[in-house]
Amino acid sequence: MKVPISALYGKLLYLFPHHGLLSSLLNPCPRLLRQYSCSKTELVTAADLMSYWKDVFEANEIPEAQASSEYIVSHVLGAKTFQSLSASSISTPLSVKQRDQVQQLCAKRLQRMPVQYVLGEWDFQDLTLKMKPPVFIPRPETEELVSLVVDDKYNKKKLSSVCCRDLWQPPDPRGPVILEIGCGSGAIVLSLLRKLPQSRAIAIDKLEDAVNLTKENAERLQLQKRVKILHHDVFSSSWKCLLHWGLVDIIVSNPPYIFHEDMSHLAPEIHRYEDLGALEGGHDGMNIIKRILNIASYILKDCGSVFLEVDPRHPEMVKNWLHSHPDLSLFVSATHKDFCGKPRFLHIRKYERRS
Repeated sequence: MKVPISALYGKLLYLFPHHGLLSSLLNPCPRLLRQYSCSKTELVTAADLMSYWKDVFEANEIPEAQASSEYIVSHVLGAKTFQSLSASSISTPLSVKQRDQVQQLCAKRLQRMPVQYVLGEWDFQDLTLKMKPPVFIPRPETEELVSLVVDDKYNKKKLSSVCCRDLWQPPDPRGPVILEIGCGSGAIVLSLLRKLPQSRAIAIDKLEDAVNLTKENAERLQLQKRVKILHHDVFSSSWKCLLHWGLVDIIVSNPPYIFHEDMSHLAPEIHRYEDLGALEGGHDGMNIIKRILNIASYILKDCGSVFLEVDPRHPEMVKNWLHSHPDLSLFVSATHKDFCGKPRFLHIRKYERRS
């Protein structure tokens, strides 16, 4: 049952003096409000605020209430996680400025803004990336996609006999050329550049906000000289502009793959703030996937690789589609499961074209 704001308005003023944000406190927690409103000079610790906002988030059915409150309080205190704070930091009273900062950030979370946007940054692999709406937020499972690409590159085993059977290609001393389609914040491509120090990359996205954010993150990480970032729509732009360094060794993408009928089931955090164009893949979730594979047949080197994150229903669909399009010279080399045990990642290779 929700508590009327009017009954608690006076108490809220003690802890939250910014009147304009009170409307964000849809269902405050009266127990902790009573605790904090005894005196304007009462000292409030990080542990107090974390506990208070966890209860407020829970009362308003905000997902991951405890994690959200911990991340926000930790961020204001200059830490990544609540667990990384020292005992003294947790028990030391916060300044009025720090309490105000927590209040403002939590008010955004109460509006169902994803915590990544609330904080303005998020960690992916070993990188800290800036985050801004509506640019797509990288999910934890996508870190596995990066690891698959890196592991494959360092794998010393020879290719399967179905690929490059009689062809030996010496490694390019300049390193592999990587193309990411749909770069978003740059999480995938910048992680690969960091983990593959000799590599170069091209990153494209149809959303200009995404292109700008990837550029900003590349500069912050001092990787901008090794990546060419383009505002490019794979449906309306020519693939020839993607050949800045010639044919590419690797194409990687976490494309829009959600089935149209599933879009209505997405969380409010997604519907209100993220670019839905980075999520929906058409009636069968395959629109962009098919386009990527068509492009791959032209710009991928013989024996090159395509790595895709997909819906668990897609691996068989992609296999059947490639089987019906032999002219693309592509085949599914492997399917990998995510940490939930669902078939989530496809490794697709290009056959050697015989003359």
